[in-house]
Amino acid sequence: MTSQPLIPLSDATLPLFIGVDVGGTSIKVGVVDDRGATLGFTRVSTEPYQPGEQAVARVGVALAAMLEDREIDRTLIRGVGLGSPGTMDIPTGMLLEPPNLYAWHQFPIRDTMQSVLGLPVTFANDGAAAAYGEFWLGAGREDPSIVMLTLGTGVGGGIIHRGRSIDGEHSHGSECGHVIIDSRPDARVCSCGQPGHLEAYASATAVVARTREALQRGRSSTLEHVTSELTALDVAEAAAAGDALALEIVDETADYLAIGIVSVVHTIDPNMVILGGAMNFGGMASAVGRRFLARIQSQFRAKTFPTLAERTKIDFAALGGDAGYLGAAGLARSAHKDP
Repeated sequence: MTSQPLIPLSDATLPLFIGVDVGGTSIKVGVVDDRGATLGFTRVSTEPYQPGEQAVARVGVALAAMLEDREIDRTLIRGVGLGSPGTMDIPTGMLLEPPNLYAWHQFPIRDTMQSVLGLPVTFANDGAAAAYGEFWLGAGREDPSIVMLTLGTGVGGGIIHRGRSIDGEHSHGSECGHVIIDSRPDARVCSCGQPGHLEAYASATAVVARTREALQRGRSSTLEHVTSELTALDVAEAAAAGDALALEIVDETADYLAIGIVSVVHTIDPNMVILGGAMNFGGMASAVGRRFLARIQSQFRAKTFPTLAERTKIDFAALGGDAGYLGAAGLARSAHKDP
């Protein structure tokens, strides 16, 4: 469920917008008012091995039920924001070859959803949607220009500059996880198949891979005794317990992220860099998370221009898993107000 409090229609500021956040496992759907308050929320299973049309149909059914349950008048809704992972052509509304949505290749997702819901749909990369959520309502709400990195299985990105998502000419803007941080011939290979990308070093997948390699080299660690499939959460918990290898992995991950952030900041020059996603080693609630952030900040300052070191903020995201649907609704709101 959403962590946002649900307000009744009587307390909402009109008009209303729908935010749809497509994930590999589930699709989050929220109804949001003009201030960003949530009136209703639901979720449906993605079923990535089934055709995308079936998922959009499930969204339509779930949305109708939620609107009825929350007593929301459908005529008050002005648009839908849709955030989705994967390679895409934003102007045509097409998903091209999303790696984790196996039966959704060459899928006209925007127009399909527009037809099912009967509302105009604003289509965006899921990283851009999450970034817009943090820009509008979260950690970046006081900053006109932000970059967001989403740290999870991969490393996603979003860039919002003065209210606009930087999508690029070919719908591949803001792919911050694919900046090159290692040009050596034996650089780690990213999930996209290319060597040296930030995602190959600083994603949860990379954290697990680097930890396994250290254990195979004979490094002593409590992580040797993990009987299930090793996860980044296992590394975070071991680090919190003082495990030397786990702490080393956390620090190395921070160093890699700092290199990527320097490259992005030197290109974009934002007010703020926001770190979202689940792979944050506990965030500000954890001593290891605070260590992780402090290390990123210090390494960033050591590698960038003095003015940028002084003026660029780096912090954790504030909205958690709600950023995607809130930001998608915000993008629909922006499109409605400034077509």
